[in-house]
Parts: sequence; C-alpha cells; structure tokens
Amino acid sequence: MKLAVTGGTGFVGARLIEAALAAGHQVMALARRDQDEREGVQWVRGDLHARTALERLVDGADAVVHVAGVINAPDAAGFEHGNVGGTLAMLAAATAGGVSRFVHVSSLAAREPALSLYGASKARAEELVRSSGLDWAIVRPPAVYGPGDRETLELFRMAKLGLMLMPPRGRLSLIHVDDLAGLLLRLAEPDAPSNLIIEADDGRPGGWTHREFARALGTALGKRPAILSAPGPLLKLAARADQLVRRDRAKLTVDRAAYFSHRNWVVDTKLGPPPGLWQPQVPTDRGLRETADWYRANGWL
Repeated sequence: MKLAVTGGTGFVGARLIEAALAAGHQVMALARRDQDEREGVQWVRGDLHARTALERLVDGADAVVHVAGVINAPDAAGFEHGNVGGTLAMLAAATAGGVSRFVHVSSLAAREPALSLYGASKARAEELVRSSGLDWAIVRPPAVYGPGDRETLELFRMAKLGLMLMPPRGRLSLIHVDDLAGLLLRLAEPDAPSNLIIEADDGRPGGWTHREFARALGTALGKRPAILSAPGPLLKLAARADQLVRRDRAKLTVDRAAYFSHRNWVVDTKLGPPPGLWQPQVPTDRGLRETADWYRANGWL
C-alpha cells in the first residue's frame, strides 16, 4: 500500500511508519520541519492547515492514517484548532484526493467529553469522521506506552524515586505502541472492516487498577515504590504547580488532571476488534521492562 500518515514524527506515528516499512508499504508523511531522507518514506513539509501540503500528502494514497493530534493546549481554542480543525482538513483532503479509506486515531477520552477540553475535542473529531461519507475506522487507544514515550516517562521517573503519585482509585487499560501500530496498519488494508469504532488494549480482562499499574512500573525498574492515591483536588493542585514551574512544557495540566481523575478508563469489550482482525502481541509486564531498559540506555532515567 501507499499510506498517507499524519503525526509521523510523534511517538505513535513514528512506530507506525516503522511497521509500515517493515511490511513493505510506501509512506507519505506530513512533517512541520525538514526530516532526514529515508528509503520508503516521502516527507511532505507542512501542517494540518496547509492545504497544498495535504494535497501532496494524499496524492495516490490508498489510505490515510490520521495520527496527529493535540494532547496539551492552553485553552479550548487550541484543542479545537488541532483536533477538530486538523481532522476536518484531513477529511477534506482525503475526499478531494479520492482516498476513501480513513483510519482515525482518537482517544478513550472521547467517551467522556464533559470531563475535559481534550476529550470534548476528540469527540467532535469523531463526529466529523463518522459523517464524512468515507470508508472510515476510528481507534480509541487507552494509555499508550513503549520505548521513546515521553508521557509515561514521568511515571517511570516517580517509580525510580520511590514515590508514585497516582490518580484516585480507578482502573485503566494499556496498549504497547507496537501493538497499536499493528492495529492501525491492519485497519488501513483494503479488506479491513469499515465504519466501526475500536477500543483495543493489551488483552488484560478488566484492565489494571491504578495501584496494580504503579506496582508493575516499579517491578519493571526493580523497585517497590510507595504509592499515593491522590484525590482529584490534589491532582489539580499538582497540575497548577506543574504549569507554574514548567509553563507550556508542563505534562500534568489542569485539563489532564480532570480526565486522569475519572475512575474508568478501561476499554469496552463490546467495541473490541472483530474476531480474527488483530491480537496484542506484547505482554505488558515485558513491555514495561523493555521500556524501562530503553529509557536507561538512552539516558532518560
């Protein structure tokens, strides 16, 4: 296949490109900055609001995999611009370019749009995809982790220090980035099922409690950290402190604290992948250990 990929320089998008090349596909990838040349990849300079760049991106593509999105933004307008406006622009480019297959990366946060500005923007983006008239598939990943991830890095650092501040009591699902990339690639294929929303994870029934996840992170590092379940107001206070100290580089924003405090971020088994389509390949205990090893080897811990 020839795939048009957004978000190719990010964590998930980069692993998707690796998987696509390994499978023998060609990739057209959008990037804001010049990238090193790579066999099998044609970089298109531009962003989600550059019409000419999007036209070049989808030219001759068999499928679009829209990974790019905004996780952190200072206000609702920032999320609207990146997640809603960016998705609308990609849908328009795919339609105009005659690319019928559209794989969209959403988030479990879209299930609870009232909780956060981020979740609300992802829910609106999903509505655009569903009403596009294209041959679409939406994937709502749970917490994504793996080598190179800067989001879960904060949790690994806390585990290394021996004290983990976790959200209030609740449960979550996890997925390794390579498993997610494999699912996205499978959904881009011409024989993949259409017009469906998929929630996929590591295959652990009922997901992980926050304490179980924290202990698994500690085990991956050979540690037994103390685990503090922080109430929602304390998380928001920590978020304000993070934003005060790190400003636009803050990882824990008030908006993120709002959806972290939700008690159920476990995938809905009714929205699992159709039988025979895909299965997770990376056991989470092994995946966390390999992620910790990667962080150490690259000086991140």
